[in-house]
Amino acid sequence: MTTRHRAAAATAVSALIMAGAHLIGATVAHADDTPTAPPGTEPSASAPVPIDSASPGLKIPQGGTLAPVKVLDIAEVVEDLGGEQRRQETNQTVMMALQSEVLFPENSAVFNAQAAARIQAIGQEINTQKATRVRVFGFTDDQGSYEHGKELSKQRADAVQAELAKTVTAAGVTYDVRGYSEDYPIADNGTEEGRKKNRRVEITFPRGTAGG
Repeated sequence: MTTRHRAAAATAVSALIMAGAHLIGATVAHADDTPTAPPGTEPSASAPVPIDSASPGLKIPQGGTLAPVKVLDIAEVVEDLGGEQRRQETNQTVMMALQSEVLFPENSAVFNAQAAARIQAIGQEINTQKATRVRVFGFTDDQGSYEHGKELSKQRADAVQAELAKTVTAAGVTYDVRGYSEDYPIADNGTEEGRKKNRRVEITFPRGTAGG
């Protein structure tokens, strides 16, 4: 079993939700190359309690205003010791990020020998969670042209989705598949260590009753 360590816990982030139009079918994949919001920044829910900005109990300084209400989830992040796989879990979603190097040769969208087993394990968890909405997003670093990165990241996301579809057994699963090139880095592209983390494929799905 791979040694893992807790990279961060109790981190406030907005929940990851499915975005874009969806088509129904066991292996249908929909791509939207012009999303209206970056992945992972969408609010998870509306405010549970109405807030009256004129309430004297708020003690807002003269001329001050309330910022828009935003509901945040608590995210727990667990990363393999080598950083090859990262799991981010909120009370609503599970996101698995796999570094491209553990799935593909350099500058390729063809799986290496170990890739299928990793993706099948994620597919089995999707089955356990009884998720019917799955999004697969590909990302690259900032080396090379943006357009090449966009094509490569989409090809890699497509390959991962196709492999997932072999394992995910629920009927009517909807896949949202996108390639983002160098957009939305999670680490510094100025170092090779950071670029390695940015070259990744993320698989996100809602938690079901099995997730607690």
